[in-house]
Amino acid sequence: MNARLPETSSIPERLATLRNAMAREGVAAYLVPSADPHLSEYLPGRWQGRQWLSGFTGSAGTLIVTADFAGVWTDSRYWEQAYAQLAGTGVQLMKMTGGQQTAPHFEWLAQNVPAGGTVGVDGAVLGVAAARALSQALSARGVQLRTDVDLFDAIWPQRPSLPAAAVFEHAAPHASVARSDKLAQIRRAMADKGAQWHFISTLDDLAWLLNLRGADVSYNPVFVAHALIGVDHASLFVADGKVPQALAEALAKDNISIEPYAKAADALAALPAGSTLLIDPRRITFGSLQSVPATVKVIEAVNPSTFFKSRKTAAEAGHVRETMEQDGAALAEFFAWFEGALGRETITELTIDERSTAARARRPGFVSLSFATIAGFNANGAMPHYRATEESHSVIEGNGLLLIDSGAQYLSGTTDITRVVPVGTISEEQRRDFTIVLKGTMALSRAHFPRGIRSPMLDAIARAPIWEAGADYGHGTGHGVGYFLNVHEGPQVISHYAPAEPWTAMEEGMITSVEPGIYRPGKWGVRIENLVLNVPAGQTEFGDFLKFETLTLCPIDTRCLDLSLLREDERAWLNAYHETVRTRLAPHVSGEAKAWLELRTQPI
Repeated sequence: MNARLPETSSIPERLATLRNAMAREGVAAYLVPSADPHLSEYLPGRWQGRQWLSGFTGSAGTLIVTADFAGVWTDSRYWEQAYAQLAGTGVQLMKMTGGQQTAPHFEWLAQNVPAGGTVGVDGAVLGVAAARALSQALSARGVQLRTDVDLFDAIWPQRPSLPAAAVFEHAAPHASVARSDKLAQIRRAMADKGAQWHFISTLDDLAWLLNLRGADVSYNPVFVAHALIGVDHASLFVADGKVPQALAEALAKDNISIEPYAKAADALAALPAGSTLLIDPRRITFGSLQSVPATVKVIEAVNPSTFFKSRKTAAEAGHVRETMEQDGAALAEFFAWFEGALGRETITELTIDERSTAARARRPGFVSLSFATIAGFNANGAMPHYRATEESHSVIEGNGLLLIDSGAQYLSGTTDITRVVPVGTISEEQRRDFTIVLKGTMALSRAHFPRGIRSPMLDAIARAPIWEAGADYGHGTGHGVGYFLNVHEGPQVISHYAPAEPWTAMEEGMITSVEPGIYRPGKWGVRIENLVLNVPAGQTEFGDFLKFETLTLCPIDTRCLDLSLLREDERAWLNAYHETVRTRLAPHVSGEAKAWLELRTQPI
């Protein structure tokens, strides 16, 4: 019997219903990744099954359920949150750490599912690389992997349907390259690889390629779809009613047809025998790959659009600079209010989110936040991915450090910035941490490097001043940022945790975050983040060099500095940066915000 639960059911009741469904299917263990058919970072409601089954709301985690066990694997960013949310559910927290305190989930499955048993997973949300690693681990122990098992339709009442928000065009002047020109770029790259077809599932690649945007995914202006690109025609697989008629007609002029979302697998299955298909194994699911006939030659390589969209054009860079002025002006208004209201009215971490969002929303071209605002006071700031909630948040009062990591989506660009400000009296140790982190931010921001260097290799530049002080931090130093697209995009990543693979090379036009930190658990956290643009630094006999142009425009609070730790060249950089911030933001602010800007950009 396919008994379905009431929506108000408890986590143990949901797990029990899943186990009944597993028994009917002959599945010994069921794996639920945090993923959708597009391998998105933020998931539409339909694919938030791990959250529905476990109660854990963190953005990264993998759930495994057996007849007598349930556990969520997640990393240290989410341990405290997971402890609280999993308490009393019967779901265990399985810590993922660099020291391998608990085995990765695929190794756990291989060790705990008996030989001859079956592990089930919905292949439509399992990445190709993950499926291959899982299959290898299981087959070595005589365990079968089934990838045709989506049990959520059977057990999840009122499972959300596909998002229904309309798709819209990202038009000129903000979209500076025509859709037809981008398609031509992709087709040239396909030809270079010997491919007649190219299948794209990642939503930001689709949005960039077609100059389209949507509202299907929180914080990212993308829409749920797949695309199959041929040498002279393309098909966009999207839910009915999402593409307005006028837009469909515009797409038809570029030989792009609109097809039902569910027909993407059929289109892959119908590819002609002997044809060649380009796919990115890191950016499509195993279910999609299984649809491709054995008679089609599959060419595996990074999506060409991943490279093209990372290299912003001169026009796009110009729009981003204007965006940074508007975003910086909004933050000037916010911080002027904050400093004036502190101690005079009740301010909580939730208030920080509300007021900073409202200031941005008043700016031209604002669309949404680019991620959930992180406002962490004192000990909360020591958790890099902390999120205040109505049930658990701090009041901003007394003494300490307030960390604010926030950003927004504008039609003309995407922003991401972290600042730390003092509340009351701060300690010498807090000043020292702040200054050391700033030294790391400045060291990388001032770097020159050969064009094409693999981005993870730059990580040590930011960490060097922090390592010298005997400290470190557990996250990467920088991630790529989209152009009115995902706040996290590749291929570049500045992190020694990431492999320095060829496609991570730094090229002109890339926008990347620089965000080192120091975190004192139970005490405070410091992170100072700017976005930077790769620009030419000249040519020498050793080749082309690049440097960073700092794009973000917001004062760095000098009240938190230990000036004795700064060299003269570092003071000069900070003074020059503040002069730029003051000059660029002054035309966009007035009154208290302008007075605050003048005060916080004074030279040291």
